[in-house]
Amino acid sequence: MNSNKDVMLPNFLGEDTLEVGHRGTIKDYPGFSPSVDAEGVRKAIRGIGTDEKTLINILTERSNAQRQLIIKEYQAAYGKELKDDLKSDLSGNFEHIMVALVTPPAVFDAKQLKKSMKGTGTNENALIEILTTRTSRQMKEISQAYYTVYKKSLGDDISSETSGDFRKALLTLADGRRDESLKVDEHLAKKDAQLLYNAGEKKWGTDEDIFTEILCLRSFPQLKLTFDEYRNISQKDIEDSIKGELSGHFEDLLLAIVHCARNMPAFLAERLHQALKGAGTDEFTLNRIMVSRSEIDLLDIRAEFKKHYGYSLYSAIKSDTSGDYEITLIKICGGDD
Repeated sequence: MNSNKDVMLPNFLGEDTLEVGHRGTIKDYPGFSPSVDAEGVRKAIRGIGTDEKTLINILTERSNAQRQLIIKEYQAAYGKELKDDLKSDLSGNFEHIMVALVTPPAVFDAKQLKKSMKGTGTNENALIEILTTRTSRQMKEISQAYYTVYKKSLGDDISSETSGDFRKALLTLADGRRDESLKVDEHLAKKDAQLLYNAGEKKWGTDEDIFTEILCLRSFPQLKLTFDEYRNISQKDIEDSIKGELSGHFEDLLLAIVHCARNMPAFLAERLHQALKGAGTDEFTLNRIMVSRSEIDLLDIRAEFKKHYGYSLYSAIKSDTSGDYEITLIKICGGDD
């Protein structure tokens, strides 16, 4: 699906997979020079007081693959980790988002998953969002990164922090085995729809494993067709059946998968809306979606946000954040709708 053949940089986003489009707000910077940028960043950090504007401009106008080259160059020229210098020079939400920008995507997701599971209480919403929106290839890279950083398997941590059907479904997603092909099989859709119907609506009690298997392993286009067939069989939307048959985090997870299969940018727009509305901002979610989708589908997320809430993501960020943090998010957002 990638027509951009002149990319020599390692692409951490998976180029031939399903929902990774070129609908990002951040692209490779033309005329890119890692050494010029490394020097620019160094000067911005080293001076008396930080030159935040230069720092923001450089890091939000380069793709992640280009930022990785700046990091290498920075290390070679100054013998220091750029991430460490940013951490010691900046603070608060501004520091968090700048560090996020210089982290490779798979490592960033691994760290977000770890944060979701550490300490008392698990942030199930974050686990659900990351595991339902990443491609199989991304999941494999995230699992690898997780093991490299924490010397523990992602599966083991999920197992010890969650339980029951929710755990089973998360582990299936973490395995990165979802079919990614764009072909749909009508016969299979009818068969799966019948299986789902038999496992839920038709049965006394619910066969959760059938729901997990079909929803966590079939491709999104295939699931869309299955949901249409399901409606024909049961005269009900799959969402209504899930709500009626299941409960708790397992229900939340399956509904998230259905939402992603139907319209992933709309699902993420809704998450951003939740993060920005009401008292206090959920920066953990805001940073994660803005940074992780900035090279994939943030343009589509912006369009869905405007469509569903009647105002732009840009204006929501502006009214809810401030200072250098706001400026950085606005640059990643890439424009007003």
